[in-house]
Amino acid sequence: MGTDLVQDRATELRVLRPEDQDSWYDQLIRAFGGVPELAEERQLWYSVTEVDRSIGAWDGDEIVGTAGAFGFRLTVPGGASVPAAGVTMVSVAATHRRRGVLTSMMRRQLDDVRAWGWPLAVLTASEPVIYGRFGYGVATYHVNAGIDTSRVRLSVPPGTDDVRLRYAAPADVLDACEAVYARRVPLRPGMLARQPGWDRVQLLDPESERNGASPLQCVLAERDGEVVGFARFRVKPEWEAAGPKGTVVLEDMEALDPAAHAAVWRFLFGVDLTSTIDARRRPVDEPWQYMVSDIRRCRMLVRDSLHVRLVDVGAALEARTYQAPVDVVFEVEDSFCPWNAGRWRLTGDMKGASCVRTDDAADLALSVRELGAAYLGGVSLLSLAEAGRVRELRPGASAEASVAFGSPVAPWLPHGF
Repeated sequence: MGTDLVQDRATELRVLRPEDQDSWYDQLIRAFGGVPELAEERQLWYSVTEVDRSIGAWDGDEIVGTAGAFGFRLTVPGGASVPAAGVTMVSVAATHRRRGVLTSMMRRQLDDVRAWGWPLAVLTASEPVIYGRFGYGVATYHVNAGIDTSRVRLSVPPGTDDVRLRYAAPADVLDACEAVYARRVPLRPGMLARQPGWDRVQLLDPESERNGASPLQCVLAERDGEVVGFARFRVKPEWEAAGPKGTVVLEDMEALDPAAHAAVWRFLFGVDLTSTIDARRRPVDEPWQYMVSDIRRCRMLVRDSLHVRLVDVGAALEARTYQAPVDVVFEVEDSFCPWNAGRWRLTGDMKGASCVRTDDAADLALSVRELGAAYLGGVSLLSLAEAGRVRELRPGASAEASVAFGSPVAPWLPHGF
């Protein structure tokens, strides 16, 4: 929430106690504008907050800083589900900027994550400029699209007509939707295995955030009695002199195969009295982009999503696989977590990997931030080298490592936290 320059010795960091949770959360809300949430929203976030993994900065009796961590499991290239701290609810009171409060919380938090034995920390940033100095690199991106369905046509694959669609109350079919989601998680790096309580977060539907749209709706895609896809969305009615021009606001969508994917998107294109789909936080390589007649009229905006921090370089690089054989020595700079600094030899392929300390000459020199950016396979080490953020010490090493680190599908974070 700001730049820290001077260490504030007056503040004290403590693990959150249940009796302090209201005050802790009040500080968080104030730091993000002060607009109160409904009681049911707050209680839902309380239910998933891991109090013993949350910390506060106190100035006397006043909480002036907050930071929490969710215990997630993150899909990495190769399909493994790796423990990761989902850093969240980070704030510093405006009265305590530039006193080192944020730095002290980040320091404590990464020390804790290391002690828990988790190789990764991840976050989404309200202000992306902040977290690079703590070793986080932007590893995934997502697309927001505004599709003009009055002028864009959809070409669907064979089998689409075999998929049956039906409306259902979102809460009534939550388990069926979660089963589809769970089958998708191992297939794309960056996805999060749903932890207890997080299914209910997907149904949060406060009227204050609808911006004139309907309550949350859900449609299921079924084939032979099996649910093979779903979409959760809202409809925002709007009219002009020439007629209706409503918007379908797509909040969440998953499908198990091309025909189910196409059937759900065809449904969204055909919702009555609408002419736009506002698709939010979608994968940058989602198949609908290759089914539309005019990509220019889809008004696509790409923005950063998941920021990744390697807390244990060796364990993190061993946890994933590599799509081509790799044998590379990294010279890693990590001033914030010095236990990562030094030379690491990574050897691996599609079956597994080893990453150990070495005294051998380095092939690539980079900071842990660049390793985090490249970790999920969506950011090329070669591109980072061309940007001057990775230094090639052996000719050709960045291209070789880029091929190995890549992913056949773009990494994607399906929801914030």
